[in-house]
Amino acid sequence: MPHINDPAVIEALLKNRGSRWAVVGLSNNPLRTAVGVSRYIQDHLGMEIIPVSLKGDDVHGNKGYRRLDEIPGSIDVVDCFVNSSRVGDIVDQAIAVGAKAVWLQLGVIDEAAAQRAANAGLDVVMDTCPVIEAPRFGL
Repeated sequence: MPHINDPAVIEALLKNRGSRWAVVGLSNNPLRTAVGVSRYIQDHLGMEIIPVSLKGDDVHGNKGYRRLDEIPGSIDVVDCFVNSSRVGDIVDQAIAVGAKAVWLQLGVIDEAAAQRAANAGLDVVMDTCPVIEAPRFGL
C-alpha cells in the first residue's frame, strides 16, 4: 500500500522549534535545492540544522558530517535530499541511529524504505518539502 502523508505528522514536525534536523545531501553548492530549503528550516522554522554530505561540509555555520552515525546526540528528523535510488540506505541509517522521523524531499520516493521506517516507529513524510508545507499550517 502506498505511503500517504499524515498532515498531523507534517504539522508536528514543522512546529517543533529547536528540533535537530540532519539534512542529508546538504553541501555548500549554492545550485543545490538543499541549501535554500535548509536555510528556511533553520531561519524561518527555528530548527537546528546538521549538514550531512559525502564531503562533510560545514553549512550555514553548522558543523557537517559524512554519516548519520557520526552526529553526536539525538536526531529528530532526517531530511533526505538524495536520489530515490539511494535513499533506502539513508533511511536504514536513520533507523539505526534512533531518529524520530524521516522526511523524503519532493521527488524522493521509496515506498519500501518508507515502510521500513514506519515499521521501526519513525514518522514518515515523503515526496514533499517543508517550504511547501509550512504555509499550510500558518508557518
